[in-house]
Amino acid sequence: MEALWLSIRLACCVAAILVLVGMPLAYWIARTKWRGKFLVESVVALPLVLPPTVLGFYLLMAMGSRGPLGKFWIGLFGHTLAFTFTGLVVASALYSLPFAVQPLLTAFEGVDERLLDAAAVLGAGRWRTFRDVLLPLSFRGVITAGVLSFAHTLGEFGVVLMVGGNIAGVTRTVSIDIYDHVQSLEYREANQMATVLLLVSFTVLATIYGLHRRIWSPWSTR
Repeated sequence: MEALWLSIRLACCVAAILVLVGMPLAYWIARTKWRGKFLVESVVALPLVLPPTVLGFYLLMAMGSRGPLGKFWIGLFGHTLAFTFTGLVVASALYSLPFAVQPLLTAFEGVDERLLDAAAVLGAGRWRTFRDVLLPLSFRGVITAGVLSFAHTLGEFGVVLMVGGNIAGVTRTVSIDIYDHVQSLEYREANQMATVLLLVSFTVLATIYGLHRRIWSPWSTR
């Protein structure tokens, strides 16, 4: 169960980070008039088509002792970023980025421009317009972004194995634990962990999407 709790902790960290980072990024993509924004969209969506091992390899090189991010981390903390839980968080956040940005982008683009223009005419600045108008109307997209980021991170394998290795209690996630059991021909243990992961993933998705279907929002006036 240690691997499962580590995976849940990793998924929670990544989901929280991606919602916070994804909102300004999605807002910029949705509102910018720059013609080259398709380049940014392509970079954000790249993990969807890039093999996890390829992304994991380049992240491992960047986080290693000779990589730019690894050298920076060593200067601050005295050790590399690779093969640590923090390294897993960074790698997982990059790998799951499109699963947070895409729902937020769709939600932001679905808000009527006239409402934003009306807020501007009434004297609201960009931050107040975002907080009081755009965010409440896009809250279902925020929920979806958090759920998809959590669920996607919970079942990651390729990227976390490349960047974190297989260190018990530190980087051994539930997907790697299942793989270890299969490699050792311990199918009963593998089935138990796989079933737990399946039930946790389904319960999270069913619960959140059930609330999402009811248009649950802390800003609701009903």
